Amino acid sequence: MNIHLTLAPLISLIAGILILVMPRLLNFIVAIYLIVIGLVGLLGAGNMGLH
Repeated sequence: MNIHLTLAPLISLIAGILILVMPRLLNFIVAIYLIVIGLVGLLGAGNMGLH
């Protein structure tokens, strides 16, 4: 959980810079972000019950 909280601002900063440089990347960045958050939510919720 600490790794996710630490990486979130860094990933946001990199994504923001990339969007400023290449605005067409916005669609891909948003799509990848949503997929990753969805997978973390699904897999993270499933793994919490095992501990």
